Amino acid sequence: MITRAQLAITLSKLKDFDEPEPAKEQYMTDSEIASQMLWNAFMLGDVKDKIVGDLGCGTGILGLGAMLLEAKWVIMVDIDKKALSIARQNYESLRERFGLGDNLTFVDSDIREYKKKVDTVIENPPFGVQNEHADRVFLLKAFEVADVVHSLHKIESESFIRKLGEEHGFRLTHVWRFSLPLKKTMDFHTKRIERVAVGCFRLERN
Repeated sequence: MITRAQLAITLSKLKDFDEPEPAKEQYMTDSEIASQMLWNAFMLGDVKDKIVGDLGCGTGILGLGAMLLEAKWVIMVDIDKKALSIARQNYESLRERFGLGDNLTFVDSDIREYKKKVDTVIENPPFGVQNEHADRVFLLKAFEVADVVHSLHKIESESFIRKLGEEHGFRLTHVWRFSLPLKKTMDFHTKRIERVAVGCFRLERN
């Protein structure tokens, strides 16, 4: 069984976006935060032997981390074919190293069109900086397809997330706070690293 420290190191070596698109807010989830999100979910029984969905999977860090933590099946959904190609490359690198199985499905789709049920959604959706309310779309889809949701958002979104969850029959059970380092990957970035206060919000169906 992989440890949390080993998980963080392994995820840190995955391939990032080649040409991240600002409109899609394509940032690879920080490996330390991703590993802690996954480990928290694992310790609460939300990963091992569960069907896990990674909505807006990007390069696959959360979904692949769930595979390393013995998810029964992982479904990775993204609208960007280039991102899915990188996620597949990352899967192949881990499959060879860790002997991962083929209990993985890649879905090339807008998440609004995705319908398959899962046990748990673990996601890092757009924060809605470029497209207002983009994060809401991801939360609503997660509420539709899963009974447990782990979702990363700006920490000031807590009251909004709690209210939205209650409106759809979910209760907020946990909030884990992080300082998310956003590296200079876009032309409009002025700092080498910008730190953003975020939270991983766990919501469970009532």
